[in-house]
Amino acid sequence: MSLIIRYVDASSGSFCIEESSLGFLDVNDTTRQGLFDALKNELKTLDLDIDNLRGQGYDNGSNMKGIHKGVQSKVLKINRRAFYSACGCHSLNLTICDMAKSCRKASDFFGVIQRIYTTFASSTKRWQILKNNISGVTLKSLSSTRWESRVDSVKAIRIQLPEIREALLQVAEIDKDPSTSSEAQSLAENNLCDFEFLVSIIIWYEILSAVNLISKELQSKDMLIDIAIESVKGLISFFTKYRESGFSKALEAAKEIAKEMDINPEFRTKRKIKRKRQFGEGADDPSIVSQSAEESFRVNYFLHIVDQAIVSLNTRFEQYEGYEKIFGFLFTSDRLRSLDDKSLLAACVNLDALKSGEHKDIDGLELCSELLFLQGSL
Repeated sequence: MSLIIRYVDASSGSFCIEESSLGFLDVNDTTRQGLFDALKNELKTLDLDIDNLRGQGYDNGSNMKGIHKGVQSKVLKINRRAFYSACGCHSLNLTICDMAKSCRKASDFFGVIQRIYTTFASSTKRWQILKNNISGVTLKSLSSTRWESRVDSVKAIRIQLPEIREALLQVAEIDKDPSTSSEAQSLAENNLCDFEFLVSIIIWYEILSAVNLISKELQSKDMLIDIAIESVKGLISFFTKYRESGFSKALEAAKEIAKEMDINPEFRTKRKIKRKRQFGEGADDPSIVSQSAEESFRVNYFLHIVDQAIVSLNTRFEQYEGYEKIFGFLFTSDRLRSLDDKSLLAACVNLDALKSGEHKDIDGLELCSELLFLQGSL
């Protein structure tokens, strides 16, 4: 288990937030109690008082973040001022995983992406064929723990579809292994020439690019919680807007690629999809509407993964909003100016209540007095 601390360095006369790695802990007992004991003992060895802790952050594993028995809850029992926050980038990773696993078409799509990579990567000769055909971003393998690999994988294919199809056709023609040749032929002619795949890769590329942008922001050394909250809200807003207009734009972009690659720009009709007939409805009931292949894709795939993204983001980052309610009035001068005397006093007293035993960081009345003076000078 790695141990990293963030602290305020005031040695130079100005306040600066620093981050230092204290090394790795050899943990044999990975239960909640075992992990907590390892953390507590290491802090004691380093002569770091756990009562001085003002924040704690881990991945989203239940043994770490569990609100009843996880490590964070055990720390909070000792020091209620050690606010827990899940790793923002890991939460984004899990959001992408939620989307990728939310429906069969999504998981099948990433299955095809991985198959393309495996076809080339399992042989130096085939990898050279790939390199001879592409000049931009190379293919990447998918990783369940490093979601950014999905961005790299999708981007490489999205911007080089014709070239990668040509490389697959070359593998199919010259490779002497029948199974490899068949796999390459199938990928080139069945998957990459499927209009549904073209639309999918455009959708995922746009989604992953938007998430990647926010992920980079959250990893910034000087990231502040108010900016992080606004960034996540902006991402949710992106998905909300993308839900309304993203599909039609993806269709148009896919049709352009289909024209370039001489692919039929239509969804393959597998079977007629009808709403289940309810009791009392006749066979000719006008309320029973057939669903086209395109509409089925939009409803059961596109809307499904976008809605999953919105739900996951709201759920995984709702804790940030809780902290915004506590500390939000201190985030910006505009927020401070917007508060009347009564509201400002209530917010300061709320901070005053955050104490461990008889120890507290803030005198609410004193803080309110200082902020009222500051309000007058803004």
